[in-house]
Amino acid sequence: MHNPTERASRDFLPAAGKNWSLPLYDPLVEILGLGRLRAPLIAQAALASAHRVLDVGCGTGTFAIELKRLHPGLEVVGLDPDPAALARSRRKAERAGVSVQFDQGFSDSPPYRSATFDRVFSSFMFHHVWADERVKMLEEVRRVLAAGGSFHLADFSRPEDPLPWLARQIHSSAHLRGNTDSGILALLTQAGFANARKVDAGSAVFGLARVSYFAAQ
Repeated sequence: MHNPTERASRDFLPAAGKNWSLPLYDPLVEILGLGRLRAPLIAQAALASAHRVLDVGCGTGTFAIELKRLHPGLEVVGLDPDPAALARSRRKAERAGVSVQFDQGFSDSPPYRSATFDRVFSSFMFHHVWADERVKMLEEVRRVLAAGGSFHLADFSRPEDPLPWLARQIHSSAHLRGNTDSGILALLTQAGFANARKVDAGSAVFGLARVSYFAAQ
């Protein structure tokens, strides 16, 4: 676990890409059609009321709050390195009248004991993790999963076949270049997950951005 000085000095990619654009993040998510893509991720996890759930890289808290709203019996924890996003998350949870624990920390060093959570989610944040930290993040997710627990990930996935010009521009970010289905599955396997698999696919950004759903145990 990083101490506060280390936590403050580490680089991270904010949810909205830039700190100044954080207030625009939630409206932009809805405009681009990402909000509707959370439902399949929740459905594939087969949640039960007794589950303890971690939303790693929770950003502004929308997904964690939605989990708690749909399944009030869950114990939901959100983790993110961005204090501004976490402050927004806490205000949103209070307005929604739900209890969600929001913690500051990095996905490759979550401040939780081993075997703590029944489900861990990663909702459109994996591409925010620096390439050389992704395996460590996945290893830590596996560490905090309880026996019989499962990990559920949704993210933009760069197709391995040629793309039309506009779709290439959307997927051209350095953070998305390694985000192929085979690449994500390989990282899950490298991190020690068993039965890593692609569960579903969808699209966003008016059909130009490809989205893939994964599960692993």
